[in-house]
Parts: sequence; structure tokens; C-alpha cells
Amino acid sequence: MSLISFAKLRVLIVEDHSLLIDGLRNLLAAQGRYEVVGEVTDGLQVYEACQRLEPDLILLDLSLPGMDGIDVIHQLHKRWETLRIVVVTASNEEHRGRAALAAGALAYVLKQSPQQVLLAALQHAVLGKAFIDPALKLDSIAEPEVAAGEAALTLRERQVLKLVAEGKRNRDVAELLSISLKTVETHRLNLMRKLDAHNAAELSSWARRLGLTEF
Repeated sequence: MSLISFAKLRVLIVEDHSLLIDGLRNLLAAQGRYEVVGEVTDGLQVYEACQRLEPDLILLDLSLPGMDGIDVIHQLHKRWETLRIVVVTASNEEHRGRAALAAGALAYVLKQSPQQVLLAALQHAVLGKAFIDPALKLDSIAEPEVAAGEAALTLRERQVLKLVAEGKRNRDVAELLSISLKTVETHRLNLMRKLDAHNAAELSSWARRLGLTEF
């Protein structure tokens, strides 16, 4: 189903770098058919923003604080199956591209690509068609390979793992995810058991292996 109509398409930008946000805003404004209705800089804020702003399209970076972009896509696609999600990221790793598309994104574009590539991705997304940046050379949208240990993790455990890797204390995690401290401690123990990790450093290492953090 396409989104073609006379009304402007409502776009939510999910990106944590202000220069890139400004660039995307200017590019979309020049097209005349898109209206940027909001900006989000943290993965944990995206769901609430979608409830409040009701966008037609989302331009989403994968490397976000708070919640990994792949998990954001899973969360949004589960609630709004027809929401058009266009990933705009610096990650040229093929497994990340496949994971994003498998999670529910319609298009995957590299930040270093020309503007015409992003515009083509948007046009495809409006029509409900998939688009993959030619620079990725993905011949098909296949199921991504799952790292050992990853398949056993729940979405909430992945959220906790990312926040722990970002250096958040248990109390900080509880506040950010609106859950109890005891629940955070339980998730952390489950993570250590499932991943055979013995301390925060090993959990952080797993977060990097699973693509939840870059450093």
C-alpha cells in the first residue's frame, strides 16, 4: 500500500547528531512533499514520539543511545506494521543491513551516499517498496546470521545490555526503562547466565559483538 496523496507526508527524524538532523531537514524541505514533525535523539524515546506525532515515515539511525536501532525497528513494526522506516546509518556492515530489513525497515541507506540515493529510498518507501543502498551490494533480503547467545535474549534484556555497556548503573537503567531495580538486577543476572559473562566488562564486550554499541 502506497502513501501517495495530496497531503504532505509526516516525517520523524531519529538521529543524535545535530548537523545531520539539519541536513536532513533541509533536504526534505527542498522536496516540498515532506513535513518534519519531530526529532528524537534517543532510542528509548522513539515509541512515545510515534504515539504522539503519528508520522508516516521515519528516518532512523541505528547507532542510538538508550536503545539499539534494530530493536527500535522491531518495537515499532510490532505496533505499526504499515509505518515506513528508512534507515540512514554509517554502518556498512551487511549483517546490520539484513537485520534492519528483517526487523521491518523498508529501506537502508548509508550516510556517506549521495543525496539522490536517500531520495530514491524515500520514493520507494512511499510506494511500500524495499530499497537497499547500492553500495551495500545486498542481492537479496535474507535472514541475518544470529550470533551465539543473541537468539536467547529478549528485547528487554537487549535494552538492559546496551545501557549497561553505556556505563549506566542499575538505578539509572531502572529509571530509563521505567522498571523496578529488582527487575533490572534479575535481567542482569539472566544476561550473565545466558552469555556466560562474569562482570560488566564482559557484558560490554557482548554488547559490541551484538552490534548494540560501537565502542
